Amino acid sequence: MEVRVQNIRKEFGRFPALEDVSLDIRSGELIALLGPSGSGKTTLLRLVAGLESPTEGAIFFGDEDASKKTVQQRNIGFVFQHYALFRHMTVLDNVAFGLKVRPAKRRPPAAADIRRRAVDLLELVQLSGLERRYPAQLSGGQRQRVALARAMAVEPNVLLLDEPFGALDAQVRKELRRWLREIHDRTGHTTIFVTHDQEEALELADRVVVMSKGAIEQVGTPDEIYDHPVSPFVYGFIGQSNCLDVTLANGEIWHEDRPIGLRAGNEPDGAATLYFRPHDVELIDGCGGCLAGLVTASRRVAGTRHLELDLGRKHPPVEIELPPERAASTDHTRIAFRPTRWKLFRKGGQKEAPLVEAEAPVLAATGT
Repeated sequence: MEVRVQNIRKEFGRFPALEDVSLDIRSGELIALLGPSGSGKTTLLRLVAGLESPTEGAIFFGDEDASKKTVQQRNIGFVFQHYALFRHMTVLDNVAFGLKVRPAKRRPPAAADIRRRAVDLLELVQLSGLERRYPAQLSGGQRQRVALARAMAVEPNVLLLDEPFGALDAQVRKELRRWLREIHDRTGHTTIFVTHDQEEALELADRVVVMSKGAIEQVGTPDEIYDHPVSPFVYGFIGQSNCLDVTLANGEIWHEDRPIGLRAGNEPDGAATLYFRPHDVELIDGCGGCLAGLVTASRRVAGTRHLELDLGRKHPPVEIELPPERAASTDHTRIAFRPTRWKLFRKGGQKEAPLVEAEAPVLAATGT
């Protein structure tokens, strides 16, 4: 089922939670709504579900305007963060509940058919043998699997998940992410899930919708979002990043009073902000056009070591990422480096605009 959000505005009192949001979701797509608290992602999910009504705009399921339809009429499957299971019902009865309360024309004709459908779903979510247990007798991960099976029991047009793994510990979340992707690929439900966990969104989704302050900042595949962010917000929110105030002069990028070995083509002179990620750097022996700073902190992060560099009192610290063996001899020394993949945003006006990006320095490196 295709879902189209068209020029949606949602106000609570006088507060605009969403402003002119439009989004096309393809049939069978797994899409993540990602953003910080207050970005509007849960409001958008509730509007698609029919739990809220838009102040302006429309929501289409296929070619049909669903804006005025109830949750039941939209045939939505909803999975909440805290499971929302019926404590007095067994696992089997929880899954079968949605089928039992459907209108007669959409309900399986016999109780045996309902039971068979529920048993099949429990097998799909790998909970066979637990049909007679109650929610209190299950782990958090098992409860979330029951909640997903119950949502899928009604054969929903759209499956909605509101931070489904937020109440689980890190290892269980990781396991369930892989499992959910497998379930989606097998069932093909159009699925929208809300998360503030960027790792979760990048690992699970076909496309990611990055939201901020009630608006969509960028929509793209995980690779597009991470490798080609279109705004300073997306660059800073997705993954780790550094930003430096720089100046463009005659096509060269300068930091303070020196060129840093990067060029910005034919861009006009003026102030800009340089963004780059900690792992997208190369060390330079000597400094004939580079950035340099004193190592002030070093910490091990999985298979890498992160070094914090002080570039001077007027500038925020910069973090770079190196293999442990390369970083071993750098404690309390001055390091010269250059970004190998970076992006510039022009300063000034209401919003910083993308200027240029590159995957490698254009000026020849010196002393490497």
